[in-house]
Amino acid sequence: MISEGINKEISPTKISEKISIDGILDEPAWQSAETAGDFIQFQPQKGGETSFKTEVKILYSEDYIYFGIICTDKEPEKIIARISQRDGNLGDDDSIGIGIDTFFDRRTAYYFFTNPLGTQLDGRLSDNGRTADSTWDENWLSSAKKTKTGWNAEIAIPLSILKYKPGVNLKWGLGLVRYIPRLMEKDTWTGPVETTTKVSQFGTMKNFELKKAGKNLKVIPHLISRFQKDEETKISAGLDIRYAISQSMSADITINPDFATIEADEERINLTRFELSMPEKRNFFLEGSEIYSQRIRLFYSRRISDIYGGAKIYGKKNGYEYSFMTVQSKKNGDLELDSANYSVFRLRKDIFKSSTIGFIGANKIVSGKKHGNLGFDLVHFFSDKVNLTGQFALSYGDFDDKNLAFFFRPSFDSSTFHIHLRYTQLGENFADNANSVGFVRDDDRKELDSAIEKIWWIKNYGIDRIEYFSNYNIYWSMEDTLRSWQIDQQIEIDLSNKLSFEIEYMREFKRYEADYDNYSVGFETGYNTREWQSAKINYEFGHSFGLDYNLIGTGVNYKIFKNLSFEYDLNRLAFDPDPDNESTWIHILRMTNYFTKDIYFKLFYQTNSAITKENIQALFVYRFQPPFGTIQLAYQKGSNRFGDIGEKWDTVFIKFSYVL
Repeated sequence: MISEGINKEISPTKISEKISIDGILDEPAWQSAETAGDFIQFQPQKGGETSFKTEVKILYSEDYIYFGIICTDKEPEKIIARISQRDGNLGDDDSIGIGIDTFFDRRTAYYFFTNPLGTQLDGRLSDNGRTADSTWDENWLSSAKKTKTGWNAEIAIPLSILKYKPGVNLKWGLGLVRYIPRLMEKDTWTGPVETTTKVSQFGTMKNFELKKAGKNLKVIPHLISRFQKDEETKISAGLDIRYAISQSMSADITINPDFATIEADEERINLTRFELSMPEKRNFFLEGSEIYSQRIRLFYSRRISDIYGGAKIYGKKNGYEYSFMTVQSKKNGDLELDSANYSVFRLRKDIFKSSTIGFIGANKIVSGKKHGNLGFDLVHFFSDKVNLTGQFALSYGDFDDKNLAFFFRPSFDSSTFHIHLRYTQLGENFADNANSVGFVRDDDRKELDSAIEKIWWIKNYGIDRIEYFSNYNIYWSMEDTLRSWQIDQQIEIDLSNKLSFEIEYMREFKRYEADYDNYSVGFETGYNTREWQSAKINYEFGHSFGLDYNLIGTGVNYKIFKNLSFEYDLNRLAFDPDPDNESTWIHILRMTNYFTKDIYFKLFYQTNSAITKENIQALFVYRFQPPFGTIQLAYQKGSNRFGDIGEKWDTVFIKFSYVL
């Protein structure tokens, strides 16, 4: 059965006065607010008593919903607070997370995290917590203070940034989680829960009333100036418009958006013959991207190059969630790409307690010719632990036969155990059409995949945790010819002294122009990897497509000063023999200094010796209207695209954006 919030409820207190967000709960309203307390352990001892007490008080007004947080700690000097970067991994710090299911649909939610520095992380959950998207960004307030007994925080979330149905006697889902990384402990308000993100297991905020929030229009113009050696200075302008049609529906329009100063793609080791998927980093495509997340990826925004402009609409009403986006790409002579129109429509319907059924259509039109995908998908929860996902798709374009695909995947998930069995079928011509707008690594396959994952919490004999993972995959061509099988085995051990060890083994058979028997054995040792400030070293050896190889890697995250962080990764890949000179050194260096949470400097440097690539980016940002109103000064040398050498010209960008 699907549990209903584990029977915990709270009624927020309505106020008329404004709360000062300073991390000090000294306003009289906090004293009369109801308190969400009595947290229980999610890990390591599911359902056990928490190490320290946590209390969350809730107030709301016509414009904001407020959370006052009190986290006690018997050893406050050991509290970890190092992450100052917005949307950094706050799970590596002492932190508190708030999930709000504003439609009370037990499927989707916003989440907001902060740590003892007041750092912000926000995003959205969908598919009952199966999908978490941290690319959703909005302007909200947070502040925190360390105390003699722990740390406190205050959060103010403007109602204008949330989608919800106004009314009286409202009910919203509420999830609360506290991270204590030095103890490897997670505590939740409701529970025992199976995962901290499972929206169907949230508690309930009830008995409050909300009107439609004001300020339904944001206009964000920007100017960009580009200076490059031996070229004319270029100045361009663009515009983003965000309009709330209603409290549950919004529209976005972008004109000549800036994609020139986005964060660089990191060079990676690829020992397969398949294309690597690269993360999207462009703001227009990031907003609301979680609704397009699918196993068979029918929409992959990295297929779209720079665009003249685009528009999208998103909303949810009466159990229907929908999104439509259309963009027109620019002609790119270097990549030999003509201007094209890309459109994608997504519709999901809530069914049963926490399940959904959906439709997606993605289309590309270039020179009058259409390519794209149509598909249906299902996410069904039989209980909090048992679910079934499935998808059926058709691609169209150059091929009109052998272009169907589908999969179904039952799984069992608990707090310490996972098992699934998946069957996938991809027609021989499916990817040839689909990859005009989607991402399909390979087709012409009938595939069977199974996995088991188990965690043991020991907390004795100097061992904190042992985690085991096993996966078996096999697929045939549509003509029943064996193309591949693969076995993966992995075990991780976390010790109480902060050391960790990992062993991986992989064996596979691949059939291409010849038959290949590949294998790899890897070892990794880390220190303090449960926190951000950490170090690790790994060694892997094996045989890949007729070549023996050795791979050595290391990584260090270190906080040099209070606001200055340093990250370094090194990978050395050596083939024997190496007929194509693919052995390489990859260096990646990142340095970030936060003068304040809205004034920071970033330096990024990477090299890939196999393609003689060198890429440098330096970025100074002042967010005077966070997160959108900014002044940015950027310097770039070399290409920021994965696997691309690019010209090594010195280029300087200046960008100014403002929120009207």
